[in-house]
Amino acid sequence: MRFLKQAQQWKLFASPFRWIAFHQATKTPLAIEKTFRNLSILVDSDFNLVTHQNNREISYRKIYKKRIDESTFEVEDFGLWRQNSYFDRQTSSLNDRKNLGTVLKACIVITHNDSLNHLEDKRDKHIDSIAKVNYVLVLTMASIYNISINFSVTNTWGYKDNNSQWNGMMGELVRREADIGGTSLFLLKERIDLIEYIAMISPTRSKFVFRQPKLSYVTNVYTLPFDNRVWLSTVVLVLIMLVVLYFLRKWEFAKIKQQELLHKTAYPDVVFITIGAVCQQGAATLPHSVPGRIATLWLFVSLMFIYVSYSANIVALLQTSSNSIRTLEDLLKSRIPIGVDDTIFNHFFFTTTQEPTRRALYERKVAPPGKRPNFLSIEEGVRRMRQGLFAFHMETGAGYKIVGETFTEDEKCGLQEIQFLQVVDPWLAIQKNSSYQELLKIGFHLLRETGIQQRENNLIYTKKPSCSSKSSTFFSVGLVDCYPAVLIFAEGLAAGLALFLLELYIHKKFSNQ
Repeated sequence: MRFLKQAQQWKLFASPFRWIAFHQATKTPLAIEKTFRNLSILVDSDFNLVTHQNNREISYRKIYKKRIDESTFEVEDFGLWRQNSYFDRQTSSLNDRKNLGTVLKACIVITHNDSLNHLEDKRDKHIDSIAKVNYVLVLTMASIYNISINFSVTNTWGYKDNNSQWNGMMGELVRREADIGGTSLFLLKERIDLIEYIAMISPTRSKFVFRQPKLSYVTNVYTLPFDNRVWLSTVVLVLIMLVVLYFLRKWEFAKIKQQELLHKTAYPDVVFITIGAVCQQGAATLPHSVPGRIATLWLFVSLMFIYVSYSANIVALLQTSSNSIRTLEDLLKSRIPIGVDDTIFNHFFFTTTQEPTRRALYERKVAPPGKRPNFLSIEEGVRRMRQGLFAFHMETGAGYKIVGETFTEDEKCGLQEIQFLQVVDPWLAIQKNSSYQELLKIGFHLLRETGIQQRENNLIYTKKPSCSSKSSTFFSVGLVDCYPAVLIFAEGLAAGLALFLLELYIHKKFSNQ
């Protein structure tokens, strides 16, 4: 017994170790239980009792306890060996222990109390989504092994408090108050040594989601219709026509013997004719000669085609979304405000991140100094996201449900995602060194292979809405789209007013002299 107790301290009864104990046939099962009563030979053990029934037969049996706090052993008849015959195997080992008939404790994380009334009816799927998926799958897995589950409820996954003690679900697992973590949690470095991760059953994604801003919001669309070579060619064309019209106008004045008007009217007329052609506005005076009129007509027609092409491109660009915001750095530098879903794990990851870009994103846009942190309910965040120019960090499966219900078909187009959390998908966890580890792994793998896991995830989580009517969408043009044009108009008015005042001043000054 001293040797067996030492083996128990070294955890040698658990998988993958196998034991064979030889004993006399006179010992009854009651005597066996008395012998091994204080040993932790649990459901993950492979402890074989070999008994000589007589000179011709040897029986093999396996023993284990369903729980560590029980003294009663389960005895399985594994097989019987007969002399001059064969080994008659009656059961397999660990994989066949599917009728445990025991009770396990599981802790689930519920952030909204009303979710306790809708764990299985698929109502309010966007609230506590991961808890609802895991709850159903844990119960399904328990039915495989005839296990009853006693659930406890907490409001947090578990983080260290001021006394460096674990709270929430992590605290119950560490203190062995719960056998199973009934809600998946993220893999963190400080958790790995304290619990066992056994199955990834909910591929949860939390990302920044926003509607792609208009191209006019991030750049000046009025410089984009033409390639640089086209712009250069247009400028060269205007300059050439300016020179040609100047000499033709000068030739006209020389021809009609008006040399005194040559230097006073030729150049201003040509400049205003050219500006009128560029702006498609016409001119107050036009050349009188046939060569001059031909050159003027050619200038107007050439610039008309350029103007039509330019206008058509502007209309197309005003309906174009920008995909320039692709990374967290782009989001940080943009003018788009951001919000975060008001959940416990978002508070933890955003406030504790140390990566420079993510830290700057939190300090500048989520919780700027002197302002209230921008943590919002998922309904409010999606509502602002629909209005445009707002990025919201949310669990995509839950958030897209609200998007599908509230967004119009054209508003579902152009949704962009950016990953913030530097973690893998959450995994289901159990106690460290739990004797149920292998059994539960097998059970959850079975749920995945049979499609039950995928079915439950599809019933709860909503996929990203597809875009089906982008081509028929009506786009309104706002002030931000016309900002460069309005700026040029305002500058022109200011310049015209300044010249007008200057003319009045000069006229008044010289008239007094």
